Amino acid sequence: MVVTGAGVVAAPGVGVETFWDALEAGVSGASLLSVDGIGDAVVCAAPVLEEDRFFSRREAKRLDRCAQLAVAAARLALEDAGGDLGLAHERIGTSVGSAHGGMGTLDAAYRTLTERGADRVSPFTIPLSLTNHASAATARALVLRGPSFASCTACAAGADAIGAAMLAIRDGRAEAMIAGGAEAPLSPLVIAGYHTLGALASTARGASAASRPFDRRRDGFVIGEGAGLLVLEELEHARARGARIYAELVGYGSSCDAAHLTDPDETGDGPAMAITNALADGSLDPSEIGYVNAHATSTPAGDHAEARAIRRSGLGHAAVSSTKSVHGHTLGAAGGIESIAALMPIVRGVMPPTLNLEDPDDDQELDHVAGSPRRQRVDAVVSSSFGFGGHNAALAYRALPGSG
Repeated sequence: MVVTGAGVVAAPGVGVETFWDALEAGVSGASLLSVDGIGDAVVCAAPVLEEDRFFSRREAKRLDRCAQLAVAAARLALEDAGGDLGLAHERIGTSVGSAHGGMGTLDAAYRTLTERGADRVSPFTIPLSLTNHASAATARALVLRGPSFASCTACAAGADAIGAAMLAIRDGRAEAMIAGGAEAPLSPLVIAGYHTLGALASTARGASAASRPFDRRRDGFVIGEGAGLLVLEELEHARARGARIYAELVGYGSSCDAAHLTDPDETGDGPAMAITNALADGSLDPSEIGYVNAHATSTPAGDHAEARAIRRSGLGHAAVSSTKSVHGHTLGAAGGIESIAALMPIVRGVMPPTLNLEDPDDDQELDHVAGSPRRQRVDAVVSSSFGFGGHNAALAYRALPGSG
């Protein structure tokens, strides 16, 4: 199957070309947000969505911010794919992952409960706060009646959602899927939780320099909101309608560390298994991979484990970067947004850089794309995502043979 459309809403901007431009320019989307009980926190907030561009004011009231981002990204992806896919709506499905679901709705409901009483809590609280809300809202907005999935594997959710969509098309259950992830976690409760966990970056270096994947002086991740969705189609159908094809999605792999509540497998074995499975699924030799868009969040434990996983899976030769240094860690949306980033070397011939990477750990021995973009076209890439609970997912994309 192939990628024929991409839609993204993230801190660097709205739309795939704007997003790619920002990654290539290396402009951080981070800013400071004042959070009750915490003070300033570094976040990557997505732009305010233009009224009536993606949904009406009435429709917006029935969408949590997470679903608004998903619907906007889905409409952008479908538009990017040419609009009409030429398929019955029963043959197009949705698969959208999220870690926290509708946290904005839960925040509002809790305030109402404590300040005004239970009978004033909105009847929309439950449907708008569930982790399936983004996927269901996307299907409803676009009237897509095919398979509908909602991965909730923490920060691997977006990648797992794309993997589930891939399998649905491969099995003949759908001919096209809109797949990726969406997250709107800039909730006081969510930020407080990650803060007390010790996972968030400090404000010591200012907002733009806070996210430093693979850098020795990193001290946590920058939380971000956004959505990244792909239009996936069966290859022959895409060719028949004359679609512009970005790349093939050839492999999906997953695994579980089955160990610590939050920390990754420090040996890198679990994440390496997911990457190896994705390569095997796509009949790719590790030597064919020219670029890895790493999950690397800017936490010491996570970055070290991933560096080991990259080497263990035979990708130590590949160029590596983490675009979270630009758009933040978007949690369940990461796999969708970063899959779009991973396509840049195939489509544009540009590898996006890791910002703020000034002093890589000596033991990583990786070919980092640091500071500025590397202008090099590659034929095959890997995007990896790892989440709390030991969830690991990896996706392999390659240029369509004969397209270059």
